[in-house]
Amino acid sequence: MMKINKLLLAARHPAAIQLPIEGELPSLSGATAWLNSPPRAAADLRGKVVLIDFWTYTCINWLRTLPYVRAWAEKYRDHGVVVIGVHTPEFPFEHDLENVRRAAKDMKVEYPIAIDNDYAIWYAFDNHYWPALYLVDAQGHIRYHHFGEGAYEQSESYERTENFASPGGAVLDTPHVYAVPARLMLNQWALAGDWTMGEQATLLNTANGRIAYRFHARDLHLVMGPAARGTSVRFRVFLDGQAPGAAHGSDVDEQGHGTATEQRLYQLIRQPKPIADRQFEIEFLDAGVEAFAFTFG
Repeated sequence: MMKINKLLLAARHPAAIQLPIEGELPSLSGATAWLNSPPRAAADLRGKVVLIDFWTYTCINWLRTLPYVRAWAEKYRDHGVVVIGVHTPEFPFEHDLENVRRAAKDMKVEYPIAIDNDYAIWYAFDNHYWPALYLVDAQGHIRYHHFGEGAYEQSESYERTENFASPGGAVLDTPHVYAVPARLMLNQWALAGDWTMGEQATLLNTANGRIAYRFHARDLHLVMGPAARGTSVRFRVFLDGQAPGAAHGSDVDEQGHGTATEQRLYQLIRQPKPIADRQFEIEFLDAGVEAFAFTFG
């Protein structure tokens, strides 16, 4: 990450950078909308140093890089550097322009944002990661790229059923009553209650459903939220069967209580050292929550 800090000014003078040319800046015309700026064309950016940042607002890896990208946009703005965030959605609710607009405002993302709902820019770059940074010199050559925040965090998506441990396995696209087994092995997860497991998300059909996960990490996050806009879902988090106490995340209190009011990433556990294998459970007191993915850090 810090290497980019040193390259941003040098990229004004490509001959000064001892880096290979990785390609040309692709067209940005595939953007379905722009925020914070009128549409930007690749040809109009010649003579500028361009930093392309692929992101999606629930990605914990991207959230950790955001302070750096914001600082670069501010620090080098008067030196001919243009930062462009390309928002390529991972989950269905991230296609909603108003959701992205609200997230950008809350996170103080003030540089131009290309909305890449059709993945046109993603495919033009042949990109595969969130976050991904591409540094483009003043001649339009891609000179450097960086994926992730240095090391990827583990992410488990509900569209994959590996390590699913509820007896009887997963039943897709049909309401089904699940149970949590007596014991979970590390990285196994399970459901309890009446759920419908879909390709992208798992929907709780009746109140008091639970998700259990045995994990080994400091932080546990869950991308989730009410399926119906304008509603909320109350929940409570447990760690090894007890209230999380000092290990609670920013979206719950010490007793583990929280409320999901929108579809986003929620920090549920942030435990102090020592880090050990722990069993996490979340109980939803109301129906109608959609759960998308766990992320650990």
